Amino acid sequence: MATIKIPPVLRASVGGEKLLDATGGNVGEVLRDLAANHPATESQLFSSEGELNRYVNVYLNDEDVRVLDGLDTAVGESDTLVILPAMAGGSR
Repeated sequence: MATIKIPPVLRASVGGEKLLDATGGNVGEVLRDLAANHPATESQLFSSEGELNRYVNVYLNDEDVRVLDGLDTAVGESDTLVILPAMAGGSR
């Protein structure tokens, strides 16, 4: 099972957990397993077309999956996924 590091903004949707295990052979399958077990995360992670929301960044062992094979990036048993929602804002 891969480990997923859950950011504070998603923790309410996963019962307050910081780390969760999920199964799957690629990033998309692992995130879908997370969403299947915690349905409130699905709309936070995925667009209506099933793609990763543009404001959600996912890293596999510190590597941005968007520069790898995206949701098709292979995931091993000992890998760690980090979900980082994009931050915007600030003031002048």
